[in-house]
Amino acid sequence: MKPTLLVLAAGMGSRYGGLKQIDPIGPAGETIIDYSIHDAIKAGFGKIVFVIRESFENEFKNLFNKKLEGIIDVDYVNQEIDKIPQGVNYHPEREKPWGTGHAILMAKDAIKEPFAVINADDYYGAEAFKTMADFLTSEVNDTEYGMVGYQLANTISENGSVSRGVCQTNDQSHLVNVIERTHIERIEQGIAWKDEQNEWHVMNENTTVSMNFWGFAPTLFQHLEQQFKDFLEKKGQELKSEFYIPSVVAQLIEEGNANARVLNSSAQWFGVTYREDKEKAIKAINDLIQKGEYPSQLWNK
Repeated sequence: MKPTLLVLAAGMGSRYGGLKQIDPIGPAGETIIDYSIHDAIKAGFGKIVFVIRESFENEFKNLFNKKLEGIIDVDYVNQEIDKIPQGVNYHPEREKPWGTGHAILMAKDAIKEPFAVINADDYYGAEAFKTMADFLTSEVNDTEYGMVGYQLANTISENGSVSRGVCQTNDQSHLVNVIERTHIERIEQGIAWKDEQNEWHVMNENTTVSMNFWGFAPTLFQHLEQQFKDFLEKKGQELKSEFYIPSVVAQLIEEGNANARVLNSSAQWFGVTYREDKEKAIKAINDLIQKGEYPSQLWNK
């Protein structure tokens, strides 16, 4: 059974200033998602599932259905703020959904096989998809999950702060813990994260971080459902609390319910967190085309 690729594409791009998921960066109008899907197909994935918002569902489907028809199976699920367990309430003034853990949970009825998770606005590299596909077809099981790890220095935006899951591993390359740092940027002293008291903490540039490239068995969904319900009962009245997938995995590890192996990759990473990141992404794709990594036009449609 071929693994599935779950693409988290429901973000509204507040820092970017628009729907960065479908903003073209390739010479024939390709998005970053197009390159991820191309790499996933080449690596052996058999289906794509998009997590999107109802507000741009038609626009999204019109774009990708045309490109991918006859090439790979495609499905769509919606992430909305009110898609939560019955009997749980949230703050009436909250405006955005509940984060990456919530987004993945939306796909529980669409995925029955091992699957990988990626962000729509991140470029992960062909090697990383091959590494993940090999893991999902030969090593993943009900309690053994995986994550592609990247070096912190290769994941920083020059145009503002980023959020990263900082990873701690043991001698068997399993995650011991992953801590979400929500404000990391390069300052005069080096790469650092800022705490709630606005104090900076310098980090090692080779620190392994999560870019939300995870590999799971379908058993993850039952864990997500329980943890999400617990999360809402504790933090559902907060306006900006988020249910992060790294925190979900960290809890599973702590409770002994699962392991997560770090699959190290030297693949090139880049993303478009900010509008100013787009120019760099375009140049990076053009460089890869010049090197023969991609054709000048991905899809012959």
